[in-house]
Amino acid sequence: MRVLTIGGGGREHAAVEALYRCGAEIYAVMKNMNPGIIKRSKKYKIIEETKVGEVCAYAKNVGAELAYIGPEAPLEAGLSDSLEKMGVLCAAPTKAAARIETSKLFMRELINKHNIAGNVGYASFDNPEDAKRYVDGIECEVVVKPVGLTGGKGVKVQGEHLHSVRDVSRYIDEVFNASIGKAGIIIEEKVSGEEFTQMAFCDGKHIEPMPLVQDHKRAYENDIGPNTGGMGSYSDSDHLLPFVKESDRVAAFNIVRDVVSAMNKDSCQYCGPIYGQFMLTPNGPKIIEFNARFGDPEAMNVLSILESDFADICYRMATGTLTKAVKFERKASVCKYVVPEGYGTKPVSGKEIFVDEEGIKRANATLYYANVNQDNGRLLTGTSRSLGIVGIADTIDMAEENCENALKFVRSKHIFVRHDIGRRNLIRNHVEHLQKLCLGQNEKSSS
Repeated sequence: MRVLTIGGGGREHAAVEALYRCGAEIYAVMKNMNPGIIKRSKKYKIIEETKVGEVCAYAKNVGAELAYIGPEAPLEAGLSDSLEKMGVLCAAPTKAAARIETSKLFMRELINKHNIAGNVGYASFDNPEDAKRYVDGIECEVVVKPVGLTGGKGVKVQGEHLHSVRDVSRYIDEVFNASIGKAGIIIEEKVSGEEFTQMAFCDGKHIEPMPLVQDHKRAYENDIGPNTGGMGSYSDSDHLLPFVKESDRVAAFNIVRDVVSAMNKDSCQYCGPIYGQFMLTPNGPKIIEFNARFGDPEAMNVLSILESDFADICYRMATGTLTKAVKFERKASVCKYVVPEGYGTKPVSGKEIFVDEEGIKRANATLYYANVNQDNGRLLTGTSRSLGIVGIADTIDMAEENCENALKFVRSKHIFVRHDIGRRNLIRNHVEHLQKLCLGQNEKSSS
């Protein structure tokens, strides 16, 4: 099958590798020269992924039969709709369905309208004055979110990034003055717990779960620093996480299923990978956000251990025939991103990076190229994350060790890595944090 892939990041390279493993003929569109995707593609073209007309013309030229769209921006631009109109099947949501990610207000209102479990208190505003008055009048701490897309970097949390009501007010002004997200602001109740990701494959009605993953957004070790698109992530061999019980996983999966069902009821059918980001609290999973795609870096964890045929899964999502159970290896995985110096604040781009692919392979790890460019045989950093290194093994400890050993085969003076991701101490801190919250909740209930 001729498969058109859109996107040039680590998530897309992971998808391309999964498609290549099952014999798909790959035609790639991306805005950067990702060497991993180029290596697996029969043909490729460098196009800005939101230029719908150019992408569709290329799809027609190569005779694409099925499309996989990795990033969110081309979904918001309506690429899936245009490809479907010209007869290309899409394992991706329409522009209307992608609003589950592209509009945080749409997501909250859908969940509220259909009384889906896990919602949090929220209010939306189209001007800074009303938003600041609202914050002044409530007692709980808040999360400030631009309504539209911000590349995973627009959310700020009171008590973490914002240390006072004055800081919250200043950030509200910044969002409106800089038109961050371009669609207003939503103020949400802050909930405390541990975040985890439940992704699923969806054909419009039927959904199949993927292993749970925990992503780490903060730039620096011990979960401090600015928010990023994700510095790394891990998954466990039982497809749960050390702090997530099976009942919590079931609750989260039921929420994802209910969201898909609600969209069907509202004549907005969803097809493609879907991503539910949850906060596990003493009162169960609460919804942080939904994404209309794979998570990044979480895609690298799950696609690296996917046993089922990914091209077949994409075809079945696109045609409403996802009836087979999707299988994953019972392996743990640890992904650590290699990022350019200054990432999270002022990333330095255009710096050379050296990669020994064979050395990474020998370390029992997988390499995914992300926001890099090839230029006359040189590999150069972009402004976002450069490489994903995924260690895979029977346990998280062993997978983390494989990942670290593989990182020795990446060299540059202008990169850094969050080495603590997947390490026992950090995981224990997260487990103990949730245990303390649950203990406090029990003490309150009994008093």
